[in-house]
Amino acid sequence: MLATRTRHNLLFPVIIIVVASSFGTVMSLHIAPGILGKTIYFFCHLLMLAVPLVWYIWSDRPPGSAKGDRSTIKISPPKSKELLAGTILGLLMFGAILAAYWFVGRSWIDLESIRMRAQQAGTGNASIYLVGAIYFSFVNSLFEEYIWRWFIASQCAIIIPGIRAIFLSALLFTLHHIIGLAAYVDWRVVLVGSLGVFVGGVIWSWCYLTYRSIWSSYISHILADLAIAIVGWQLLFGR
Repeated sequence: MLATRTRHNLLFPVIIIVVASSFGTVMSLHIAPGILGKTIYFFCHLLMLAVPLVWYIWSDRPPGSAKGDRSTIKISPPKSKELLAGTILGLLMFGAILAAYWFVGRSWIDLESIRMRAQQAGTGNASIYLVGAIYFSFVNSLFEEYIWRWFIASQCAIIIPGIRAIFLSALLFTLHHIIGLAAYVDWRVVLVGSLGVFVGGVIWSWCYLTYRSIWSSYISHILADLAIAIVGWQLLFGR
C-alpha cells in the first residue's frame, strides 16, 4: 500500500490535468466561445502538455517505475503485435462509430442547431473543418495518448493497481468530452457518446498498460477520430 502522502503527491498532477482539460473546454464552448475562450483553451492545453514532462523530470523517473530508477524517456519503434492490435481495435471502433451514427445518431441530432454552433465555433467552413479533422485525428490523438495513457493511466496504475486503474483513467479521460458534447447535442447523444468515449478510454488504457507503449492505442485512436470526422462532415456539410 502506498503511504497517504505518496498518494496525494501522485494525485496532484492528475488533478491539474483533469481541471485544465475541463476548464479549457467549458470556457471555449460554453462560457466564452470566441477569441477569449480559444485562448484559454490553448493555454490549458499547453499546461496539460507540460505537466507530465515537468513531473517526469521532477520525479527523475518514469511514472510506474521504482524509486531510484534513473531511466530516461525512450521512444521505441512499434512492435508488430502492437500494430496489429491497434489496427484491429481501431477498425472495430471505426465501424461502431459509423454504425451508431447511421442507426441512432441521425434521428437524435438537430442539424440546424449543430451547424449553428459550428459556425459560432469557427468550424462551419469546409476547408477549416478538414484541417481541424486532420489535426485532431493525427496530432491531437497523439497528444491525448501522451497525456491520458502515458501519464494519467500510469499514475492511476500506481495509485490503485489493477483493473480499477484502467476504469479510473478512462473516467477522467471522459469528463471533458462530456462537457464538449453537451455544447452541441442533446442529453441522449451526450450519454451515448460519453459511454463510447469511456469504452474507448478503457480499451486504450488497457493497451498502454499491457504493452507499456502508446502505439496500439494511438493507431486505434486515429481510426476512431477519423470515423468521428466523417460523421462530423456529414452533419455539417451533408445534404
